[in-house]
Amino acid sequence: MDQDKFSIRAHETSGPARERVYSYVCEQILRGYFTGGSFIEEEQISSAMDVSRTPVREAFHRLEAEKFIDLLPRRGALVRQVTAQELADLYETRRVVEGYAIARICQERLPLPNQMAALLERMRAIQDAPDHFEHVMLDQSFHRTMVAASGNAILAEVYDTLRSRQLRVAMTALSINPQRIHRILTEHSQLLDALIAHDEHVAREVIGLHLRPVFDVVSRLPGFGVVSANGM
Repeated sequence: MDQDKFSIRAHETSGPARERVYSYVCEQILRGYFTGGSFIEEEQISSAMDVSRTPVREAFHRLEAEKFIDLLPRRGALVRQVTAQELADLYETRRVVEGYAIARICQERLPLPNQMAALLERMRAIQDAPDHFEHVMLDQSFHRTMVAASGNAILAEVYDTLRSRQLRVAMTALSINPQRIHRILTEHSQLLDALIAHDEHVAREVIGLHLRPVFDVVSRLPGFGVVSANGM
């Protein structure tokens, strides 16, 4: 998925219509303007973007494939809600992938891209901004850069398939607990220091804490009772 597409705003007119519609709807969902459980109509988006229904339909199919929406016959596009189970499953999957990347970087003493430190500085610069959208985009890039630094291109491709869920979960979590940004930045700094030192033990400890379901977030998501009963 193109990292820059999510930064496109609705008023921009360059690029294929389906890409502009896709970017617009993605951003509206991530920012919470299209809330989980609500419906989006083709006509609504067609009018807002001043395009025909064909690119809207094409964008909707892509959004469904990426788990942003569910298309229901004769009802429209239902915005998916982040559930407690999805959050728990996503964090577990990320711990597996990112844990492997950490092990490979540390054991093979691989160099880290300068981009990781640059991304962390950009996140620090906007940590007090009321809008979390840019922070979430930078956060995803920070972790993805680490996975790519492992040198396993297929692993990076697998990680990319988590992107839409990663963004949705992160935006949802920060909307519930905005103060967590400061803890996230501390853990990013600790992780970066451990990776630079090739200290696998510390890096794994940090990522384990970083990617754990936080009770005050997950307890407010749909399905929490089921996940809790299963031993989360």
